[in-house]
Amino acid sequence: MDFNEIIESIRTFKGVTRKHSIADVRKKLKDTYNISGKVQLAFGDDAAAIDIGNNLLMLMATDGIWGSLMDINPWWSGYCSILVNVNDIAAMGGIPMGMTNVLSSSKPEITQEIMDGINEGVKKFGVPMVGGHTHPDTPYEALDVAISGIVAKEDVLPSCGAKKDDDVIVAIDLDGSVYPGTEINWDTTSDKSPKYVQDQIRVMNTIAQKHYVHACKDISNPGIVGTLGMLLEASNMGASIELDEIPKPEGMDWIKWFMMYPGSAFVLTAPPENTDKLVKLLEEKHICANTIGKVTDNHKLVMSHKNTTKTVFDFSKEIIMGFSEDV
Repeated sequence: MDFNEIIESIRTFKGVTRKHSIADVRKKLKDTYNISGKVQLAFGDDAAAIDIGNNLLMLMATDGIWGSLMDINPWWSGYCSILVNVNDIAAMGGIPMGMTNVLSSSKPEITQEIMDGINEGVKKFGVPMVGGHTHPDTPYEALDVAISGIVAKEDVLPSCGAKKDDDVIVAIDLDGSVYPGTEINWDTTSDKSPKYVQDQIRVMNTIAQKHYVHACKDISNPGIVGTLGMLLEASNMGASIELDEIPKPEGMDWIKWFMMYPGSAFVLTAPPENTDKLVKLLEEKHICANTIGKVTDNHKLVMSHKNTTKTVFDFSKEIIMGFSEDV
């Protein structure tokens, strides 16, 4: 195993580098994103959080499915559009309420496959798809899904809340496999019962209510380390982590693992006194959780292996998203 190669593969992974464009979009909206005065969290989080009164926040998120995945498997694309959105709300400590979609396809057979996958995802995760918009005459296939959720104002789990000396915890369901035909989808849900899957979503709301966590993010396209980097960048913090403490399926190559989009996975930071209680809750729902390091205030994410320490990201010189949290 070449440690330098692992570090470089994380830094250059497309799932990480494609996040750079977020900064340009945010810059255009920075003067208007909170025009209502009710936005509590926005860019940099898995979902925006808007104050709707009665001590509640409405959570709003949107995800578009990668075109390359749509080309490989339209059914799986439909299914994953549910998974990724529900995980965004769970990562905020919220309860998913409903979804809408924009579906673009001029091929009825592809449309049918996508909708069959969406239906299966709705049944699995228990969150309704209540409407949307169709483009039936496009020369391409595309799927974008938006989701809404709710969370108590004092319970929301932001990406930007990491504090110095917090434990960094990686939590992943390892009972899965690479989905057939894909290279970076770690599937832990398609063969599980709705109860199993929904319990893993609901436990994040339980954790939020118990106030065990300072920051949280669901592990998505940037992979485990890239997602942690986004959380640290949003928090204006750094971290020191140990490679060998990161949960990983037996026999899985590290480079391949760090490119995986897991079915149920989160990176969290918590005060050390809460870590054991947090890990216990997660592991009760079949999510393997382990402390992999500590949050620092030096604005670098460094990783150690044996007697070697390497800088993965130096946020004083480079970006993933390019900003810390707005609110």
